[in-house]
Amino acid sequence: MGVFGGKSKSKSASTVMRVEKVIVPPKPRPDLIPIHNVRASSAHVSSSSKLSPNPRTSRPKSASPYPSSSDERRIERKRKAVTSTPRDSPAFGNDSDSEDDDGDPFRKRMRRSDSRTVDVNRKLRHKKAFGDDVRRPNIIHAADIASRATKCPPIPGAKDDEVAIEVQYPSRCARERYELVWQKDKIDAVKDILAIIECVAETYLTDADSKAFIDHNMSFRRQMERAISEKYRDVSVFRSALDSYNRKLLELVESGAVAKTLDRIHHLPSSLVSLILTQVYDRTVAPKVEMLTKYDAGSDNVYGELLHPFVTKILVEQTKMTSDQVFIDLGSGVGNVVLQAALEIGCRSYGCEIMENACNLAEAQEKEFRSRCMLWGVAPGRVHLERGDFRTNSKILEKLKEADVILVNNKAFTSTLNDALINMFLDLKKGCKIISLKSFVYDNKTAVNDVATSILDFEHFRYHENWVSWTGSDGEYYISTRK
Repeated sequence: MGVFGGKSKSKSASTVMRVEKVIVPPKPRPDLIPIHNVRASSAHVSSSSKLSPNPRTSRPKSASPYPSSSDERRIERKRKAVTSTPRDSPAFGNDSDSEDDDGDPFRKRMRRSDSRTVDVNRKLRHKKAFGDDVRRPNIIHAADIASRATKCPPIPGAKDDEVAIEVQYPSRCARERYELVWQKDKIDAVKDILAIIECVAETYLTDADSKAFIDHNMSFRRQMERAISEKYRDVSVFRSALDSYNRKLLELVESGAVAKTLDRIHHLPSSLVSLILTQVYDRTVAPKVEMLTKYDAGSDNVYGELLHPFVTKILVEQTKMTSDQVFIDLGSGVGNVVLQAALEIGCRSYGCEIMENACNLAEAQEKEFRSRCMLWGVAPGRVHLERGDFRTNSKILEKLKEADVILVNNKAFTSTLNDALINMFLDLKKGCKIISLKSFVYDNKTAVNDVATSILDFEHFRYHENWVSWTGSDGEYYISTRK
């Protein structure tokens, strides 16, 4: 409420009070707000019902035995936490020339200041991706996963001789092969390509150069959207716009404009990080995801994932990691968080996993990750994946002494394993952060020999719905600091 006193004309005049209502917006809760990047993030929910700017990868239902409350609902395993067009329908919508521009996420290049501290030591340009010679990284092409050969039908309106296409990336690397096909739970070529174009424009190009790529009216992306909409279904126009995109981007790469842009920035938007990691996962883990359901019930060796927005929250916003630091994931599964830390932060990133199937998939991801980072022209931090028990792995035990941030998804760990971890934490350096899904500090503060209480300070947080793979509900996590 704002109160203002009116001036009286005479001493005998009564005081006039004017009351005005002032609406005070509620204070944001920083522990519940996902990070926004310098440019519009494709992980942001679009107000347009036609197309989401970033693909959302559906996965089979999780068979994880992670405990959950009775009101928690099981959801399809998702690479992203924010839902968009599901994979049980192709990426086609009704095109309308009268669409409200304000509702289009690509009409404006919305820039927000990022809460992260600028890491001036982070160098993003991949040294081998912008030379004179065309590089041919050993990637798994989208067409190797989703194609006519793998019995995927063409997208509506496409003939068999029209499905084969190639996509240029922002580097001097050979193009990736796609086919314009669609099948549930397979790579959606159209959505992937539209997301690639948006990330290229938002991250690698100047405002002036980006208009040809994502301007609402006449851009390559807009032409493609219209061409494959239900109103037109003209695959030849889609292919023509893609050819124009490929030529223009290669021209900008060869002129040095793309490399110069990378040299001016020091972190990648979370939307691009998410897209690269999704591409890696879709080509390596997703086709063999059933391997992750094979574990011993009731043991410590179970599987569950922290999804991209959750990892960004803890590494970027809360622990504020930088490229000169060390990250360790104890029980790293297929390596998702290890790879994200290396890409998003640029730090040295270590993981240790004991389950053989998860280790095999993690190594496949790491190989594809290295090749795909070159394709995108970006240099990640060094990745080290170890096999075996992290309690006895000599390399991990040695690196724990250097660690700045440790992740341990101990949601389903036994008390014996959690106690063993506390003893390992005795060797941590002062200030090291430990992210866990269960607290290491007992509720009973008078417990005898409570080592965790004596060496750790901890804070309690809640993660968002759909931020982990084993449930759609929100939940608890903890950040402990070595005293």
